[in-house]
Amino acid sequence: MSGDRDAGADGGREFVVVVVEPETPGNVGTIARAMKNFGIYDLRLVNPPPLDPDGEAYGFAGHAREDVLPNATETTLEEVVEEFHTIGTTAVSHEDSTRHIRYPFKTPVEIADSLESVETKTALVFGREGTGLDNEELAMLDEVCCIPADDRYPVLNLGQAATILMYELRRFTVEETQLPDVERERASEDEIEVVYRFFDELLDAVDYREHKRTKTSRMMRRLLGRAHPTEREAATLTGVFRRAAEAVRDPDRFRDGDGDGDSDGDGLGDRDTDRDAEP
Repeated sequence: MSGDRDAGADGGREFVVVVVEPETPGNVGTIARAMKNFGIYDLRLVNPPPLDPDGEAYGFAGHAREDVLPNATETTLEEVVEEFHTIGTTAVSHEDSTRHIRYPFKTPVEIADSLESVETKTALVFGREGTGLDNEELAMLDEVCCIPADDRYPVLNLGQAATILMYELRRFTVEETQLPDVERERASEDEIEVVYRFFDELLDAVDYREHKRTKTSRMMRRLLGRAHPTEREAATLTGVFRRAAEAVRDPDRFRDGDGDGDSDGDGLGDRDTDRDAEP
């Protein structure tokens, strides 16, 4: 394998994907693509079909045709068991502890949670498209993973199953994503308190029933507390509540569109808002 990149976002852990006797080259390509999506680069195949660079495996692999797929190696399940902590996947589980091969099992989320406190070399083992891993193969492995699905049709496509499991493990393998860090965008408590203040002023302006005001104010506080509004959202709500209260108290002022220099009603006043516009 090739150094730090293969170790993923968490240098203390290492993940490889093992596919046992895949029947369709296209599924191998699909798995390779998902691996690259989620930061896993070591693909090992047990008795694979021929993978023609001009065939469907490379066609389905996307940019993984550049590294993951051409660097895939052939192996045996016995070699994988000797080298890695192994997690086998199956759609069929047993329901009690008297049958140990497919029980106990974990969901992908539970697998990820269980690996949080350990650093180990882990192999994610997937079976054949038609029959999956058989009992003898599962008996060789350390853990069993089942993906919850509708019991009328619980068997997922091989590529789908691999993608779901790798997605749940991305916390260990993906350092950065294309998504913005939204955790830092929540409005400050002072800004949110202003929203509550103008909401209370609106309740007062509409002569909201006194005995219901405390409960209604608390409901708004709980609602915004769950929503984690951004600075822009908090400012907009402030502007709406403020202007609504003013319109109730002085309807003539607002009947002809007279305002206070805050044409968009967001409580920020008129200003250049191009930087806040959607692309």
